Amino acid sequence: MIRRDFLRTGGLALLGASLTSAIEPTRNLLSGAEEKVAGTAKNVIFLVSDGMSNGTLTMANLLSERMYGRESKWISLYQENKVVRAFMDTASANAMVTDSAASSSAWGGGVRVNNGKLNVNADGSYNTPILQKFKNAGKKVGCVTTVPITHATPAGFCITNNSRGEQSEIALQYLPLRFDVMMGGGDKYFNPSKRSDKQDVYEEFEKAGYQLAKTKAQMLELDHKKPILGVFDEDALPFSVDYAHDKNLRNQVPTLAEMTVKAIDLMKDHTDGFVLQVEGGKVDWAAHSNDTPGLLFDQLAFDLAVEKAIEFAEKDQNTLVIITTDHGNGNPGLFGDHNSNQKFDLLQKFKHSNDWVLNAIKPNFSHASVIELINNAQGYTISNEQAKGLLTHYTTSDTKLPFELLGKIQADYTSIGWGSMEHSADYVELAAYGPGSTLMKPFVRNTELHNLMLNATGVNTH
Repeated sequence: MIRRDFLRTGGLALLGASLTSAIEPTRNLLSGAEEKVAGTAKNVIFLVSDGMSNGTLTMANLLSERMYGRESKWISLYQENKVVRAFMDTASANAMVTDSAASSSAWGGGVRVNNGKLNVNADGSYNTPILQKFKNAGKKVGCVTTVPITHATPAGFCITNNSRGEQSEIALQYLPLRFDVMMGGGDKYFNPSKRSDKQDVYEEFEKAGYQLAKTKAQMLELDHKKPILGVFDEDALPFSVDYAHDKNLRNQVPTLAEMTVKAIDLMKDHTDGFVLQVEGGKVDWAAHSNDTPGLLFDQLAFDLAVEKAIEFAEKDQNTLVIITTDHGNGNPGLFGDHNSNQKFDLLQKFKHSNDWVLNAIKPNFSHASVIELINNAQGYTISNEQAKGLLTHYTTSDTKLPFELLGKIQADYTSIGWGSMEHSADYVELAAYGPGSTLMKPFVRNTELHNLMLNATGVNTH
C-alpha cells in the first residue's frame, strides 16, 4: 500500500513537473568547449518524415535492401558513422502524445505549445517562428512538402495561429512574409473556386511579386529572382507508389526530392545562406490509414530527399542537415512467421496504395470485382469473405472507407501489422550532419532544436 501511494503521489508530481516545464523556453545547448562550433553553419536543411514510427524507418530500409540492393540513405548515414545520432522526446505542452502543429511549433518557436496551436502559448502570447528569425537575419528561407503547404508542419516554422485547421487563413498569412520558396499541395486554400470566401489568393501572390508554379515543368523553369509559390495538387500530393505507376502524375507533379533539389538550387548562391524545411507529410497520412504501401514507398521517397540534401551538404561543407520525425504514428512492424520474408517481398509487386484501392471500389462491385482489383493493384488474392467484409462498408451508411479493415487483411499477406491509427508518445530518431551537429546531445527535447539551429548558424535574435 505504501509503495502504491508513493507511486501515485510521486508519479503524478513528476508528471506535473514535466508538463509545467514543457511550456518553458528551450534551454541553451552550448557549454564549454562546444561553443567553438557555434556560428559555423551557413545553411540549414531540416528534413521531417512526418509521423514516422521506428518500425517505418526499419521496414523502409528492409524494402530498399531487398528491392534495390542497397540500404536507405538514412540508415547508411548511421552505418557509415557520418551523423550525430540522438533520441528525441516529442511531447507537447498539454500531452505526452503530440500533434504535428505542437511538434513543429516546438522546433519553430522553441517553446512547447498545446496540441492544435501554431506558436501560440496557453496565455495567448506568441513565439516568433524560426523562419521569420532567419529571414530577418538576411537568409533565404523556404518549405517544401508533400501535403498542403498550409499544413501544420510547414506552418509551425512560418506563422502563428490559434488553430492549425485555419488553412485558408494560413495561406493569406504567408503572403506578406515573402518567403523565398513555398511548395507543396493545397490548391483548395488558394483557388477562388474552392475557398469559401471566393478570394483569389493566387492573384494576391502574383500581385505581391511571387512566381507561381502549378506543374513540374513550371517548377523547373523557376528562377531565384522572385519569391516562389508552387502548388501541385488540390490537397496533398499523390502517394509515391501511385505516382510511380501513373505516367500523367509523373509528368505533372514533382516528387519531394525534385522539389528539394529545386529549392536548394534556387537559394544556394545567396550570400547569407538559406534555411529549408523538407517534409514527407504523406508518411503520416498513410500511418493514420494503416496504409502499408502508402507508408513505405513514401518513406523511401523521403529518403531520396535526404540523399539529395546530404549530397549538397557534402559538397558545400557549410550546411547543417537535420533528419527526424515529429512523432510516431501507428507503430507498424514486420512480425514473424515461417514465411515473413516471402510475405514482406510481396510489397515489391504493389502498384497502388490502399487509399487508391479503396477509392476505386464502388458499391455495385461484386466480390469477384474486389478480388480482381486488389490482385491487380497489390499482387495478392483475398478471400470471398474478406471481399464481402470490405464491400459491407460501401453498402451501409458508413461514409468512412475501410482503411483499418484492409490493413488487417493485408497483414495476412505481408506479415506487417499495426498498433493503432493514431500518433504515439514514442521517443524518435534524430540525426544531424555537418557544422553544428556536435551541439546535439544523445537525448533531447524537441524544443532544443530551435536554439541548436540558431546557435549553429550564429543567428542572434535577442
